[in-house]
Amino acid sequence: MYSPQKDNSDLWEKIREQYDSLPYPKTAVEKPPQDDILGLYNHNIINAFYKRDKTIIDASKTVILDAACGSGYKTLLLAVANPGAKIVGFDLSRNSLEVAQARFAYHGLECPDFYCMNLYELPELGLTFDYINLDETLFLFEDIAVSLSILKSVLKAQGIIRTNLHSYWQRSHFYRAQNTFKMMGMFDGNPGDLEIDSVRDLFKSLKDSVNLKQLAWKPEFAGNPEYYMMNFFLQGDKGYTINQLFNALEKADLEFISMLNWREWDLLELFENSEDLPSFLALSLPSLTVAEQLHFFEMLNPIHRLFDFWCGHPDLTTYSEQSSEWTHEDWLKVTVHLHPQLKREEVKQELLDAIKLFQPFEITKHLSIHNRTSLIDTTLASIVYLPLFENTQSMLSLIERWCKLHPLNLASLEETTTLEALNTLKQFLINQEDLGYLLLDKQK
Repeated sequence: MYSPQKDNSDLWEKIREQYDSLPYPKTAVEKPPQDDILGLYNHNIINAFYKRDKTIIDASKTVILDAACGSGYKTLLLAVANPGAKIVGFDLSRNSLEVAQARFAYHGLECPDFYCMNLYELPELGLTFDYINLDETLFLFEDIAVSLSILKSVLKAQGIIRTNLHSYWQRSHFYRAQNTFKMMGMFDGNPGDLEIDSVRDLFKSLKDSVNLKQLAWKPEFAGNPEYYMMNFFLQGDKGYTINQLFNALEKADLEFISMLNWREWDLLELFENSEDLPSFLALSLPSLTVAEQLHFFEMLNPIHRLFDFWCGHPDLTTYSEQSSEWTHEDWLKVTVHLHPQLKREEVKQELLDAIKLFQPFEITKHLSIHNRTSLIDTTLASIVYLPLFENTQSMLSLIERWCKLHPLNLASLEETTTLEALNTLKQFLINQEDLGYLLLDKQK
């Protein structure tokens, strides 16, 4: 067993002290998780399993681990986003775990099983998990492949790991700053108020034209200690490249599934006209592996602080067929589900108001998971979305609703056929699934 002593125990003691003094994330215990719609969406495990194999998992039958859970805010999101799941959490910092327990008590939710321990002790719990969440921590370990291997050892056969690494290229200015402050002796102990004041004074004294000040200094955060600790003084902080990420997965014998925010890693979105690429790109892009595509994106546009990704055991049967490839017979067997994070009373009420006023329904106001604004036609909103607030809907039931509302083809004034209704609904459902608002379950 790989032990903490082999991974610089002095550093881990500094990390523990840092998080004991400043439990992270520094989110108020009182903050209601229901208000964090995007956070709930990202922590709903349905997304990971649907992305990998188009299955709509029953979270109430799963065991979820929040590894290095800190002050428990993400643990709370996992519990609320996945009702009925058994939640387990652990962290190195006992003070952080006390905040996590207080958080669950404040919100009146059953407290998970929390353990004060190191990642290397995880197999000793004797538990296995359907989903493991290791957030904002993997980059602290000396050997990320070893850490991933430990997570894999407690992951069920069909389970999924969600974790992330700091991007070297996006945060390179912070690593320059950290090296500068190490030269000044600020990392000899655990940095505190004195070191924060020194950094603040240093940046204020530099000319505005100095490159490091332009990139790393944010005057609006000058009075926020967390900004300094998480960027300039984060013990063990390291940055990685896409190639290093995939090398670590290979060493750990894990298979990459997808980036959590895969829509924001679309190479074609970087070009003015994706239909008219330079010839050498048009020829080469289709043949690039997923890793090569992500690396290309990273080199062109390193905007993501985190490589936030899902991975799992290798050689699992993944569902690669797209809904756009389904046959007519396939579509007749489809069941449509509303994403759980949209199933809220205020969303339903605004949808009803839009339908009554014959106005498009702006769904992105209620779940903003990409940069595109999505307006839904009143007719399609009433036929598809409205009944989904009550129950999942079969394709046949949606076709029936369409034919009742549109008994005639407006162009020919002939009776609307089932095929016409199916084709119209099919295109709409493919679009809404791609945007992340609907889940399509095809009987296999």
